[in-house]
Amino acid sequence: MINQDTIIALATPSGIGAIAVIRLSGEDSINIVNRLFISRNKRKNLLKEKTHTIHLGHVKDHNRIIDEVLVSIFKNPTSYTGENVVEISCHGSIYIQQEIIQLFIKNGVRLASPGEFTLRAFLNGKLDLSQAEAVADLITSDSKASHQIAMQQMRGGFSNEIENLRQELLNFASLIELELDFAEEDVEFANRDDFQKLVHKITSVLKRLIESFAFGNVLKNGIPVAIIGEPNVGKSTLLNALLNEEKAIVSHIAGTTRDAIEDELIIDGVSYRFIDTAGIRDTEDVVENIGIKKTFEKAALAQVIIYLIDTSIIRNKNKEEQLQFLNNLEEEIDKLKIKFPDKKLIIVANKTDLLSEKEIEIFKQHIKNMILLSAKNKVGIHQLTEELTSLVNTGALSNNQTIVSNSRHFEALNKALVEINNIQKGIDNQLSSDLIAIDIRQALYHMGEITGTVTTEDLLGNIFANFCIGK
Repeated sequence: MINQDTIIALATPSGIGAIAVIRLSGEDSINIVNRLFISRNKRKNLLKEKTHTIHLGHVKDHNRIIDEVLVSIFKNPTSYTGENVVEISCHGSIYIQQEIIQLFIKNGVRLASPGEFTLRAFLNGKLDLSQAEAVADLITSDSKASHQIAMQQMRGGFSNEIENLRQELLNFASLIELELDFAEEDVEFANRDDFQKLVHKITSVLKRLIESFAFGNVLKNGIPVAIIGEPNVGKSTLLNALLNEEKAIVSHIAGTTRDAIEDELIIDGVSYRFIDTAGIRDTEDVVENIGIKKTFEKAALAQVIIYLIDTSIIRNKNKEEQLQFLNNLEEEIDKLKIKFPDKKLIIVANKTDLLSEKEIEIFKQHIKNMILLSAKNKVGIHQLTEELTSLVNTGALSNNQTIVSNSRHFEALNKALVEINNIQKGIDNQLSSDLIAIDIRQALYHMGEITGTVTTEDLLGNIFANFCIGK
């Protein structure tokens, strides 16, 4: 049920600024603003003005002028919510913002709940549910990649793909239901060959969208990268070099970093969440051991693991000692590959500025595909960032392929695929049309959940509760 009352909220961030925008929506919004707004020429009637126009004047509480403002009018149905919408641009004083909002509340306007403007847009058919969710993702996007995914979804690429498939399936469902109505006459309205092709098509699309979620989710939330290694190999120094700031405490004392330190860095439009962890070693220090335990927990959650090596250890060692160290290192790398088989492991050799060319060559011969750098001198950092970007296939973004990043959509797609597989089994086993029809209805239901063709009050409440109030 769409509320017919008029709502108001601050559309810009709270606090002091140059300007603030206060938004109203509801069939009576223009009329209410018209009573409290006096234009500069004092002859304007906002009710008679054209949609998408801006007007200069004052907001007045009886004879008291609150502020000089710009009033923007958007008349239904060509507004964001599909209702009459008014936006008041005022000076960014907190006092002025509150005075204007309170004035309108006293005149019959209600303070909007979180996401209520977008909810009204959905209920009025201006957006489908997946597009509405994309609005929230767009607001919170903090990288080029997450912005692209949100924009693609907001434009309706994903929902159109799902809705088209759903419509095709719905057409076949109607024909099968018709067959059931004429069951005694043994007629076939739904061509089984065409139906089989459609099931294959839907299965293929659903699988592709489900597979895209892993990629879309990390792009939306940032790719977690854990930096691990023994104490004093330069993990904190590397993190500081990547972030170009003194984020982590650097010390020659082993065990300085006892807890994971996280920060984000955007490289080529993709957000990476770097995690500097406690050094891995055998220790009796209880607190440090907790940190080491957290290191492995963080590594397990990461998509990429950077294993940092202190190359300076081989200095002033004889050939036998060097060989022993390198063999032990190879064993440690193999253990990490076994422990984290599904992670991308990047081997980084640090402190190379302390080595001779000959010593560097020794490393290269034993440890393949490693990156040589000096975190302290910020030499080789670019090679590391290039390696990170090579791990992300942004081609899907540039080709405008549909990418799923919403966990609710992911769940609904999986449920729909289960039902589509049940339909396929029913076709293969030559089940009766009435049994196949049950699975079709369930598949239609789960596909409809994505676009909002099928909704519940609880579902809408959960989605829009996470929105900011002014949107």
